[in-house]
Amino acid sequence: MGWSTHPRAGARALTGFVAAVLLGTLSATAGAAPAAAATQEGIGHDVGGQKGFGPVWLGSYVVGGQQVFCVSFLLKAPDTDEQYRPGDELLTKWGTKLPADQAANISYLLLRYGDTKNPDEATALAHLLHSWTAAPRTRADLEPSLAKDEIAYDAAGHLAFMQEHFRAAADAVERLETDAETNRGPWTASVLTPKGDQHLGEAAEWTATVKNAQGNGIPGVPVKLTATAATLDVGKVDSAAGNASPQAAAKDVTLKTGADGTVTVKLTPTGDKPKLAASLKAPADRPYVRLPVDTDVQRVVSTGGERELTAQGVVGVAKPGTVQVTKTDANTGKGVGGAVLRITGKDRTSAALGRDGKPLTGADGKPAVVTTDGKTGGVTVENLRAPQEICVVEASPPPGYTNAYDPQNPPSACGTVQPGETLALTVTNKPNEVPRAIPAGDQPVALARGVVETHYSGLGLAGLGLLVLLAAGLAGAAARRASRR
Repeated sequence: MGWSTHPRAGARALTGFVAAVLLGTLSATAGAAPAAAATQEGIGHDVGGQKGFGPVWLGSYVVGGQQVFCVSFLLKAPDTDEQYRPGDELLTKWGTKLPADQAANISYLLLRYGDTKNPDEATALAHLLHSWTAAPRTRADLEPSLAKDEIAYDAAGHLAFMQEHFRAAADAVERLETDAETNRGPWTASVLTPKGDQHLGEAAEWTATVKNAQGNGIPGVPVKLTATAATLDVGKVDSAAGNASPQAAAKDVTLKTGADGTVTVKLTPTGDKPKLAASLKAPADRPYVRLPVDTDVQRVVSTGGERELTAQGVVGVAKPGTVQVTKTDANTGKGVGGAVLRITGKDRTSAALGRDGKPLTGADGKPAVVTTDGKTGGVTVENLRAPQEICVVEASPPPGYTNAYDPQNPPSACGTVQPGETLALTVTNKPNEVPRAIPAGDQPVALARGVVETHYSGLGLAGLGLLVLLAAGLAGAAARRASRR
């Protein structure tokens, strides 16, 4: 409130002010004041109720294109081009320090209601600011004959007038004062991360919380959330509930806290150490004034001396696991190459998951296959989701191992791969058997494994010698006949 130089219908007193800039600091520089400009009132009501004065303006003013509020009762109101420079801590009209609770209340109310467009709220805010900064020390401070820089604000008289003529404004006084007592600073902010490590490409819920000095959540606080090495699922935002549904990915989003003082988003890691940072404007413990260049004009404050409050949370992304598979000969234990193996989950049917949580499938949509090395019989599968139970199932046997292969119950091996570790699995195959007998008539002739041994009797050897001699004689006769020709 302050007195004004611009004409109005009907005489009335106006109040001086300490102005609050909407949700930000109103920059001002020292220098010569511009030519006088008209005072522009914002939103509020003309309120009476103080002995010796007619109606006074309880509401906001517009200075430099921004809405501001007054606290120095009855001093000169600002014009629209008023300039200010940085000042000191806000004191009472009598130059004394404000009690800590009242200073915190002023900071909170200017932050939360400085941009109100409701005339009743604007009137209630102006009333409370004057009640705390220009309260009478004794009844003598309300004497109408006092100079304008000495007279106090009759809070009881103005409130009684509002209760009779502006009931909604009177109700707003009680509501705003209760809000300030409940939610004034200092505030705290925190970010709650999911328990344990997250997985790359897999969303999980993160929660930011804003609490008041009593440790209770504060509703309706805009909180900017910024993700690093991650994206936020922020498609359809439900600001009333303080959360967002997963319809679109973004790096940052601003949400208002819900009734419990929290905002919840789903964060999907894209790197090894995803981080979520929360930032918000919080009321300072005490507001600070800005001094007018023209000393005949009252002092002003920014948005209650607001400060930025930040918090962040970081989690680790689970490291991928590796499976080392070796195909071996059941008899010799040596590695077997050329075996085709499918990489599946524990059910031996569905595909195993990669580090990004996607199934590892081939072009046919079935679990991906690998083939063992011809020299070692081994094959390595990397970047697997961990922890995860993995099975390797033989899809087709290598050459020389087909006889014992049962496609209904193929050789397999299973185990759990842990983050950052290598799981060793071995699958064995029984080789095809080499025939141990060769048919000879009705009686088989036994063969030694790898070596053939033949035994003869003495009688048999004599018969064999006669046959050899007979064959030699026949061969000689044939030769003599051929020479006579």
